[in-house]
Amino acid sequence: MATYHTFTELDIWKKARDLNKQIYALSANGLFAKDFCLQKQIRRASISIMSNIAEGFERDGNKEFLQYLSVSKGSLGEVMSQLYIAFDLTYIDKQSLNDLMDMSKELSKRIGGFMKYLKQTPLKGNKYK
Repeated sequence: MATYHTFTELDIWKKARDLNKQIYALSANGLFAKDFCLQKQIRRASISIMSNIAEGFERDGNKEFLQYLSVSKGSLGEVMSQLYIAFDLTYIDKQSLNDLMDMSKELSKRIGGFMKYLKQTPLKGNKYK
């Protein structure tokens, strides 16, 4: 596996950033934009995904990084649930739901795979040397 010097190099952070941009764009339109509660909640959850990846990376130890990746994955589940709410309320169409769910599922798999790698690697970060 490659050595990363900043969280911005991580593919999972880049994908979380892309998802965040999509969520912001989608929730800025139509009825979605008028539902301030749902709009704020899905945006905050989306921000949490990429923020927890970054924060965990900066903690400099695999145990803490795993904890933050777990929180990130949880926030991703929250976004996915809220996308269904947006669809049920007809704020988004079926194609938008499917596209964002596909993006979310792929990101969830990648975060899970990275977590599995961190659990198995003998490298434990500066705090645990």
